[in-house]
Amino acid sequence: MALPRGRASRSAAAPFPSACFLLFLLLTASSSLLSGPTSDADDEPPRSNEQVGSCEALQSIAGGEARCRYLRSHARCSPSGYIDYLRLFYCGFAGFPAAVGLAALALWLAVLFYLLGDTASEYFCASLEGLSAALRLPPAVAGVTLLSLGNGAPDVFATVVSFAPSPSTAGGSGAVGLSSALGGALFVSTVVAGTVALSVAGRRGGGGGVVVEWRGFVRDLCFLLLALCYLLAVLLNGAVTVWVAASFVSIYVAYVVVVWTSHCCAAEHSKPLSDPLLLLLDSTTTHPSCRPTPRRRPPQTADDDATRTYSSRRALHCCLRVLCMPLYLPRRLTIPDIAAHRWSRAHAVASAALAPILLAATWAFSSSSSSHRRSLAVLLCAAFLGLALAVLAFATTDPAHPPRGRVPWLAAGFLMSVLWAYTLARELVALLVAIGYVVGVKASVLGVTVLAWGDSLGDLVSNVAMAVHGGPGGAQAALSACYAGPLFNTVVGLGVSMAMAAAGKTPEPFVVPVDAAAYEAVAFLGAAVAWAMFVVPVRGMRVDRVYGVGLLAIYLCFFAVRTFDTLGFWR
Repeated sequence: MALPRGRASRSAAAPFPSACFLLFLLLTASSSLLSGPTSDADDEPPRSNEQVGSCEALQSIAGGEARCRYLRSHARCSPSGYIDYLRLFYCGFAGFPAAVGLAALALWLAVLFYLLGDTASEYFCASLEGLSAALRLPPAVAGVTLLSLGNGAPDVFATVVSFAPSPSTAGGSGAVGLSSALGGALFVSTVVAGTVALSVAGRRGGGGGVVVEWRGFVRDLCFLLLALCYLLAVLLNGAVTVWVAASFVSIYVAYVVVVWTSHCCAAEHSKPLSDPLLLLLDSTTTHPSCRPTPRRRPPQTADDDATRTYSSRRALHCCLRVLCMPLYLPRRLTIPDIAAHRWSRAHAVASAALAPILLAATWAFSSSSSSHRRSLAVLLCAAFLGLALAVLAFATTDPAHPPRGRVPWLAAGFLMSVLWAYTLARELVALLVAIGYVVGVKASVLGVTVLAWGDSLGDLVSNVAMAVHGGPGGAQAALSACYAGPLFNTVVGLGVSMAMAAAGKTPEPFVVPVDAAAYEAVAFLGAAVAWAMFVVPVRGMRVDRVYGVGLLAIYLCFFAVRTFDTLGFWR
């Protein structure tokens, strides 16, 4: 469970994905112009999601041109998304070297990673925190429910999308979701936790390292081990029903009850909060992006050099804002946002008008059974509803201050941020599966590595920063996040995903798309939990180099096994 990154760091990182976004559009447009005329199949209306076929036959065809002809004459075989990435690679980039097409897909992958993480941190998490404050939830309960969902939103949405009942699941995206959830949990509980341990190992006092509070540490490890045992039983069974998936989610409900009980007991006895998870939750109650950022004023000096330096920085800042606009503006105009430091009446009115239209357009694209006439009628109704909401928003809001009735705005912001995150996650999974077909690597392998790394880099940066700069309490909170976060993403992400998939297959059970990568991830994750549960108590609840190096060695062994399996050394 990563701490939300600050606004300054997001602003600094935004130009790169924005440049990738513009470059991807440029390459896509140029490849479309150079790819030549298309066949008659290109003039056919877009096929619905129900017509998605299998890409297994594509792998047996040699040559890019032959694969392009196959993709043009057959039903779309890649997972459902807004872009057919396989056809774009083999047909759109046919006049370029393969490295150019792969570079374009990699750049677009970086953009999608950024957009998904930024949407969760900037909008989704802020809406959840506002709702928790409006509902007056205790910090412990809000932290392990709403704030945990906000911090783990990218992982959870990617998992839910991959298990969504659709023909794309058969194309490999279901294995991507399972592998990415387990791979992310393994990465955070080994690499991130090991890095945190090594970063605090040099502190003096009793041989180095930091002594952690044993109750919270053992509690998190026990719940994570219980979740792994339950998940292993599901994987071995091979199928899951709605009730089995719901009982899997109940593990996290029990975890919330235990945390809430410990919080109430600590409050009754008027003792300081020694639970590292509660320290973490207390530190994340206020989202960094919700804190007002003071505007810089020009230096009050007559020095011409200082004035020119300030003007140059201001011009550079304006250029960066223009570069970030393609990624920022679409979400800003469709997600209601009433944060005090970002309040804008014009944006609020625009989001009230455009949000219903975006909802209707997304439904029309995703629905395979709706006719064009019905979709048009829904869009017209959404446009009239958006116009009415825009007039109401203009009449009931003040240009200088956010509205007093926060709950409707927060609920709308939550709904639209969920829509954006779900859409971006679906596109990310579709692109990752397509890259797997292009490079000849199983989608589950990419899920347990690339997707897991991309979703967990924020945890690595934020947890290590907290451990280094937060003192002993920060180190305890960072270490607790390394186990509480994977517990949430595994139990809630996989539990909700399997429940939704099983509900779509009722009364038949849902067959879990499991392969060797999933079993290996569960085994190594269990080994990491066992190592932590053995080494830390033996060394007096001290987190030091022995603990950290052991965790890193476990992940390196897992990565070596995955690499050898991908290269075919076991065959």
